[in-house]
Order: sequence, then structure tokens, then C-alpha cells
Amino acid sequence: MYLSDMHTHSIASGHGTDCTISDMAKSASRKGLKLLGITDHGPATLAAGTPSYFRSLTFSPKKRFGLELLYGIELNILDKEGHTDLDEELLSRLDYAIASMHAQNYKSGTIEQNTEAYINAMKNPHVKLLGHCDNPQFPVDYDQIAKAAKEYQIAFEINEASLAPYGYRGDTRANNREILRCCRKYQIPVLLSSDSHGAEHIGDFTCASEFVHKEMFPESLILNNQLPKLKVFLQTHS
Repeated sequence: MYLSDMHTHSIASGHGTDCTISDMAKSASRKGLKLLGITDHGPATLAAGTPSYFRSLTFSPKKRFGLELLYGIELNILDKEGHTDLDEELLSRLDYAIASMHAQNYKSGTIEQNTEAYINAMKNPHVKLLGHCDNPQFPVDYDQIAKAAKEYQIAFEINEASLAPYGYRGDTRANNREILRCCRKYQIPVLLSSDSHGAEHIGDFTCASEFVHKEMFPESLILNNQLPKLKVFLQTHS
């Protein structure tokens, strides 16, 4: 069993759920989690969190239902220069940021261009996790991204919603296998993430866990159960 889930979405993400943060925390607590990350989509996502929403998270309780919470954001990478959709002042108020590509906000280019976009986004000191970069729609050079992740102290995620039968990104197994190979090579940590939109899949790493264990990825590089280390990692901004 894993004790943390750091990529989840509430009603503020604008699609897929009507669950409030309280609903999310209550569900996570019931499932035995100890640490929950709320990472709603950035403002460039249609009907998602506004800047004022992310500003208000600063005042949200850090403990609910016996559970510790961190408040972050899933940023949209907007271009190959690595621009994202929340400004520095607001990012500095959040605990951490995930950087992801979504077709609504980023037009996929060549392998080189997509790789450049990820690497430039990783230069943002608040970005600590790469979101579902297993997506075949955005082909990249994983070795180059892993080298940058090592330099900028950023983790990869193994995304349950990519590997589960209900996923919509196609067959991501080859890309996840390459991610794990590069993380093992460069000793980069990973996080298993549910990417749950609402309470239903919080803490569900069924397919992600099976995948990493089948690939014999070292447990020492999976941060989900290393809670003190995980919190320091996510909240240390270079």
C-alpha cells in the first residue's frame, strides 16, 4: 500500500468531477492515505482554476480528516519555450507544481521540439514533477529529459490513468518502460500518481504499481511512502 497521492483534481479543475477538496480529503483518509496533493489544472484549461483560486489555497487547512495536504497545480506547458499558465508570484505561494502537456494548450511538434518544451518548463524552480509525459501524442527524447530532470531535481510520475483500462492516452507501456530505464540510469525518483479527477480513483495505483514491480524498478526510488523525504523534495525550490 502506498501512503501518498500527489496528482489529483477537485471540482476546481473544471471537468470530470463535482468533488470539493473536503470530499477528496475525506476519501483519501478513508483509503488510508497520509498525504494528499491537490493539483488542479491551471487557468489555460477551459473552466479550470482562476488565479484567485490558486491564491486562496494559501489559506486552506493543511490537515483534514487526519490527513496532511499539500496544495499545488498542474501547469499547462504552452510552447517550446516552456512557458506555463500561472505567474511566478502565485506559484511561489503553492507547495509545488506539475508540468504537463495537454492537446488543448500545446501543439505537438517534433521529438526535438517537444523535448525542448519539457526541458525549458523544468527550468521553472517551482516545477517538481513531470505529468504523464508517457503520452505518445507528444513524442520526446526521454534520455535528454532525464538528464535535465536530474539537474533540476525533478521527478517523473508513473500515471495510473495512463496505464489503466479506462485511460485514454493509448498504449503508454513502451514509454513508461523507457521512463523507468532512464530513471534507473540517472537515479531519478518517481511518484505513482492516480491523476484522479474526483474521489473515485484517489490512491488507486493498481496498474502503475504492477508495472513498476514487473519492471523491477527499485522501491528506494519510489517516493510515495517516503513521506518526510517527499515533502522536502516537493517544497524545495532551487
